[in-house]
Amino acid sequence: MLIFILVLCLTGSVAQNKQVLYGLEEVPQSLLLNPGSKVPQKMHFGIPFLSQIHVNGGASGVTVFDIFGESNVDINDRIRNKIFEMSNSDFFTATQQLEILNFGWRAKNDIYFSGGIYQEFDFITYFPRDLAILTWEGNRDYLDYPFDLGEVNATADLLTVYHFGANKQITKKLTAGVRVKLYSSMMSIRSTDNQGTFTTTLGDVNSENIYEHTVSDADVTVNTSGIASLEDMESSEIPGEVIGRAFFGGNFGVGADLGVTYDINDRFTASASVLDLGVIFHSNDVETYHATGSYTLDGIELIFPPLSAGQSTLPYYDNLEDEIEEAIPIDTITSGYSQLRPVKFNASLKYSFGKTIGNSGDCDCRNMGGNVERAQAAGVQFYSILRPKGPQMAGTLFYYRRLWDFLSAKATYTVDPYSFSNLGLGVVTDIGKFNFYIAADNLLRYGNLAKAKSVSLQLGFNIKIDEE
Repeated sequence: MLIFILVLCLTGSVAQNKQVLYGLEEVPQSLLLNPGSKVPQKMHFGIPFLSQIHVNGGASGVTVFDIFGESNVDINDRIRNKIFEMSNSDFFTATQQLEILNFGWRAKNDIYFSGGIYQEFDFITYFPRDLAILTWEGNRDYLDYPFDLGEVNATADLLTVYHFGANKQITKKLTAGVRVKLYSSMMSIRSTDNQGTFTTTLGDVNSENIYEHTVSDADVTVNTSGIASLEDMESSEIPGEVIGRAFFGGNFGVGADLGVTYDINDRFTASASVLDLGVIFHSNDVETYHATGSYTLDGIELIFPPLSAGQSTLPYYDNLEDEIEEAIPIDTITSGYSQLRPVKFNASLKYSFGKTIGNSGDCDCRNMGGNVERAQAAGVQFYSILRPKGPQMAGTLFYYRRLWDFLSAKATYTVDPYSFSNLGLGVVTDIGKFNFYIAADNLLRYGNLAKAKSVSLQLGFNIKIDEE
């Protein structure tokens, strides 16, 4: 189990970290990151299942190379060293998005409408340091140490998102947008806000054994939806059942995205967006497991009945299990529960310079007082996502350049919980009406991904029709 947790880093950025693409108006998907971003095109159509493919993951405290790389240190010692180096605030995360449908068009009133469907998987678990130590070391050398059961903290969600938004340039300087979302949860599991301790102490004179093992004030909850019904299915039936829930067959929720872009002057532009202000209501196929109580084990008294009398051996472990379940009962609850979505926040400040491009010259009468589009830009970005133990944040410096009329690039340097050396690159090309983009993080680690604490890759194909 412990090795499995460590190997999770193979999926190996703060989840949803799309800093490379943020602010690239050439990419229709920029509306998904900021519904208030500027929209240069007249309309766009995403190529189904290819318009956006996004995978990323990471581990804040360990890499695959730390455990399995060539070394003179025994692998068991490497695992033990990492267990003690990491803290309970370290985490493992993986995110995947697949855009099924994406489209947009500019109406006669100059409002740009957009909509679509995408599938998302989001997983995070914090490193349960105390329990890892207990599993690896045992409790012999940790008398009177209260191992914290509250370090169990994880969520995983598989859902489909239906969205529709509107974007409009309000004034010559201000562009704003809003998007509404309908969530269809296919599967979900969540265990947060747990508490309790496990402590081993020396027994007193009245104890039946040398040691006493005590679980104190345990209060552990696991919420699940869309999982219980799969247990009785054949493995071949499960994929079809899960896919069927993607189209209004699961648990539902609602949410919204908000965004703005403001031209401070003809060179400085500020933008910000808040994504996934929403909640999912789990009411179908719900099972919540809740364990509470305290229990002390001071040993098992072995009784050997005479075999000649025909008596069987006593069911010690069955009796022990019954005692524990009586002291710390596990209730199965089928009533519904609600779950807030992980809210995300993006913000940026961009300084444009270099020669003007397109129809955005300094004397452009259609852009008086607004930002002038130039071939180069530099700036800063901020990203945050709300997680069970608080927000996870990332800061980015970027440089943008329009290389040719059909090709643009954006280079980024990001500081996040994983590292201080995350270099990323995004490239966007427009050939006729065909739009293609690709973006990746942690380029310095692509020579040996095992040394990377995080990896992110995004790409997509779209049809984009520009304004005439």
